[in-house]
Amino acid sequence: MRRELGLGLQTDKRPGDYAALARIAEAGGFDVVTTFNDLWYQPALPALLEIASATERVRVGPSCLNPFTTHPVELAGQTAALDAASRGRAFLGLAAGAWLGGLGLEQPRPVATIAEAWEVVSRLLAGDRSGFEGEVFRLEPGAGLAYAPERERVPLLVGAWSPRLTAFAAKRADELKLGGTANPAMVRRARERLGPADVGVVAGAVTVVDRDGARARDLARRRVAMYLDVVAALDKTVALDPEVLSALGARIAAHDVHGAARLISDETLDLFAPDGRPLRARLALCLVAGA
Repeated sequence: MRRELGLGLQTDKRPGDYAALARIAEAGGFDVVTTFNDLWYQPALPALLEIASATERVRVGPSCLNPFTTHPVELAGQTAALDAASRGRAFLGLAAGAWLGGLGLEQPRPVATIAEAWEVVSRLLAGDRSGFEGEVFRLEPGAGLAYAPERERVPLLVGAWSPRLTAFAAKRADELKLGGTANPAMVRRARERLGPADVGVVAGAVTVVDRDGARARDLARRRVAMYLDVVAALDKTVALDPEVLSALGARIAAHDVHGAARLISDETLDLFAPDGRPLRARLALCLVAGA
């Protein structure tokens, strides 16, 4: 399977910044430019449309949207708009989402919800008006998009750590993303769970590169803290101190990012983020990609 290198951007930038960064990434040989859709940040789509208009080759898409805050009909519309703007280079990233408890949103049946969301999106893009009756979502017979999409199918990326969502990805997805990790052992575990399926594995590691290696490492700790609170318990290849994780979660809940960062040891940081001076970070990325 062909290896690719992608750049993921947080949606905390000014209009115009995404295009400039995407041009640099494309000129530098990156294959994918994606944006996150994390809660409390700007939505992914405006930044992705800017990236699509500024590039010619890279694949573009969100990593990831979730069907608990965005209905599949809207997911299909956003995907179709991005695919048209990028002239057929879009992909759709779907995940159950994180931090939604703070909105009072429950996330029951995540596998069925993601599977049915993809089914609805797939039918709408393909022009299938036969209707759909699922456990979570439904389409009335005759319902469909009022325009012709660029393509009848776009690639699907599933963000997942769980065995059940990984099993779904093995059947329906083009890629499986492990968000917030630089741990080669977890990449190997995901590959084992996927079995013989022709599905790519994406290690979505927080990466910080600076001429000042210490400054890069300090920033990496702060960036990793919010994701570590979510993914640390999901990585079964490492054993992290439950008391430390509990304390880290409490600091994140109190918006004390610096306090949370101080709880992350050097050894733990290396499992979740390549960082440091350019050569060191590049070698770390290669190790993850080659896992």
